[in-house]
Amino acid sequence: MTDPSSEKTAELSPATAELPAGEARRLQLRAQGLLGATGRRGGVPATLARLGAVQLDTISVLARSHELVPYARLGAVGRDRVEEAYWGLPQGRPTTFEYWCHAACVLPIEDWPYYAFRRRAFRERRYRWHKVPEDGPAKVLARLAAEGPLTATQLGGARAGGPWWDWSEMKIAVEWLLDIGEVACVRRTGWRRVYDLAERAVPSALAGQEPDDATCVARLAGTAARALGVATRADLIEFLRLRREHAGLLDQALADGATGLVPVTVAGWGRGGRSAPAWADPAALAEPVRGRHRTTLLSPFDSLIWDRKRTSRVFGFDHRLEAYVPKEKRVHGYFTMPLLAGGDLIGRVDPSREDGTLVARRVSFEPQALRTPARAESAVMALRDALREAAGWVGCHDVRIELMDPPELLGAAQRALR
Repeated sequence: MTDPSSEKTAELSPATAELPAGEARRLQLRAQGLLGATGRRGGVPATLARLGAVQLDTISVLARSHELVPYARLGAVGRDRVEEAYWGLPQGRPTTFEYWCHAACVLPIEDWPYYAFRRRAFRERRYRWHKVPEDGPAKVLARLAAEGPLTATQLGGARAGGPWWDWSEMKIAVEWLLDIGEVACVRRTGWRRVYDLAERAVPSALAGQEPDDATCVARLAGTAARALGVATRADLIEFLRLRREHAGLLDQALADGATGLVPVTVAGWGRGGRSAPAWADPAALAEPVRGRHRTTLLSPFDSLIWDRKRTSRVFGFDHRLEAYVPKEKRVHGYFTMPLLAGGDLIGRVDPSREDGTLVARRVSFEPQALRTPARAESAVMALRDALREAAGWVGCHDVRIELMDPPELLGAAQRALR
């Protein structure tokens, strides 16, 4: 769904602010809740509101990704509080829903109207991954109307009997209805989506709104830019996974100011180290960036790093999830978690759990984190802090490191953990 076109050149006024790359990086870290006290205010609901979207994924190593995202910002927040913030229904009213943003994400319920552009696009295409069975949607709607919220299993089973993508007809039908907005998912049970009629699940004040595509794209582009701190056109397209026709609406919204953002340039973000055009929230630019950096392990699906090109540009860090790479071809590990410390991505950890021990199967430091003995010592201390906090959060009483790159730091890391 991503627009394959390259970054467009923007017409910027002479008064356009020019930001050093380091300042843009700090703005992003603050916007993401990883720098300063703001990221810890308001708990999990406020974290979701700031990020605009939290990606979901089935892989669970230390925890599932949607739990790791608030953990990275809030520290050892209770996992039951995370689940309650996403799937709980305070006063019977949903605060979130699931839909397609960067990928399958938990989204604030207030944004339901603004994903109408994507629901309409799905309806016009009439197809996503599977051919929709002719009478399947009507059967699903009838069941939900008569029986109330149901999981795919309760509807008749999610799979047809083959691999995970071999969906049953009822699963295909209910997911299609989710795509086009006739069905909504506002909670999960045991990691299974609970589907309900959108007219019943979504508050009527929101369900009744149908903004046009231009309004939707402008609103969500503003949300994406505020979550990213500073964003190029390509960053916004990737955050929202905009198709070509909607990327055109983004260009118009940026040009006419409908997003509420202001143009800036960022030194070093362009090709060959040149400056590049970008956009930012004027309120964020006006507020000095200060505060303490978080030291933590990040989910590979964390919105700080889910865009590989942006991660490379902002942090000089090449990030790749290797869970779907054959084991013998993996470089860093199955579920490698980047290590954030001092506002930089200084290394990676491939974790697992064994009998109450958090095992770092492989730790790899970035070369720039080891340029001097003092920096190497600081990197080892950051690793110690991140591993200890993660271990305590998931209920492990010990930490073990198996492999270290470079290997000569293994002894220092083991001593630090003791």
